[in-house]
Amino acid sequence: MTRKKKKGKLVTLGISLIVLFFAVIMYMQIRDSKAELKSLERQETQLTTQLEEEKEEAQDLEERRVYVQTKKYVEEVAKQIGFVYPDEIIYKPEN
Repeated sequence: MTRKKKKGKLVTLGISLIVLFFAVIMYMQIRDSKAELKSLERQETQLTTQLEEEKEEAQDLEERRVYVQTKKYVEEVAKQIGFVYPDEIIYKPEN
């Protein structure tokens, strides 16, 4: 073989190794990106579920806020601590 052919084969081999090296690096980056994507999708699902739960809790709290401003709630609390209407008669069982 002549020098030019040997040099040409070495250049081809060198370029092939560089291309292979970059292919391996790209494969590793793609694999890592897919793993990160799956992780982020799981996190998104969890956060979506948590958001729905928080919305339900906020709605429950809003309903509770409206309820505690009603006369019925005030009457219930007053009865629990022993208050009665002036014309109300309370019957207590004998022990």
